Amino acid sequence: MKALGIINFSGHHIRVEGMQDYRPIGAFSFLGRYRAIDFPISNMSNSGIDQIQVYVNQKPRSLAEHLGTGRHYNINSKRGKLQLLFSENGAENSLYDTDIAAYIENMECIKHSTCPYVVIAPSYMIYAQDFHDVIKTHIESGADISLLYHSVDNAKEAFLNCDVLNLNKQKGVLSIEKNRGTAKNRTIFMDTYVMKRELFIELVYKAKKLSSMYTLPQIINVECDELDVRGISHRGYFATITDLKSYFDANLALMDFKNVQSLFNEDWPIYTRTNDSCPTQYFDTADVKRSIVCNGCLIEGTVENSVIGRGCIIKKGAVVKNCVLLSETEVGEDVYLENQVVDKHARIIHAKEIIAQSEKPGYIRREDTI
Repeated sequence: MKALGIINFSGHHIRVEGMQDYRPIGAFSFLGRYRAIDFPISNMSNSGIDQIQVYVNQKPRSLAEHLGTGRHYNINSKRGKLQLLFSENGAENSLYDTDIAAYIENMECIKHSTCPYVVIAPSYMIYAQDFHDVIKTHIESGADISLLYHSVDNAKEAFLNCDVLNLNKQKGVLSIEKNRGTAKNRTIFMDTYVMKRELFIELVYKAKKLSSMYTLPQIINVECDELDVRGISHRGYFATITDLKSYFDANLALMDFKNVQSLFNEDWPIYTRTNDSCPTQYFDTADVKRSIVCNGCLIEGTVENSVIGRGCIIKKGAVVKNCVLLSETEVGEDVYLENQVVDKHARIIHAKEIIAQSEKPGYIRREDTI
């Protein structure tokens, strides 16, 4: 069954301090090699969805650069299309910067599609999912709307900016509410929807009429009594990027091989824009344990339980522990870094020790010299 794929930006309730000053969450580097948006686009491409719209509301340059023509996502070049669509409602007041406002602004592009269904996924969640199966389950259930969810047992301390689904025993959705951290076992809503395109358009106009600040989850919450809304359970690795700590945790969680196997599958490739550079050089003094190191690096020091992006330099005597280093960063001689997210092109050469707690990782800004 043909579906239009829509990848939405994060709402105004999500803010990753520091990193989001330079790019939208979808353009965040993940595991050094990928960007966060590669996961939803690859899920759609692998599921046979080749009409994909990506919405962006601020700082689009890095995302536009990364997406390019979309050829690297294996989208059918004759019929397929990857569109980058803009929404500028939030220039003055972020309360109006909603997904509904973005859909209204680009409604012509949505109406142009001939696909009978829409699949909507977020750009700030990392997971693998066959949407072909989800659409099939949705059609067989006879539901008006199907929502993807993930059951967790740590909702008191994690997923605090996410929505949760309240389900009945038949997996019918009773309501959608914010996760306030009041219970540990919750069904986290993955911001992923399947419905008929006509119904989606109808809901967008209805939301706009009710309130200029309404979002898609809010209008569906209002319609839960009238429409048949069902939950579909997701299994496997699932992470959200809703603040700096969740970004840090999502990267380091993939040091665990079980998580890697759950997210990456040779039959389900995650596509990205490739970057040709020479292999990483490890010098005699290098000591690297339980880390992901991308190509083009020069490693003379110690790296432990860290993600090292492309083209990083770690000098002799330096120790990088439990850190996420984005591309082209430099750690000088005898510098000790622990529990840090270091943005692109930063150089830590003067400060000899920068340590944060794992509960509250530190952030070193892009192009800073410390």
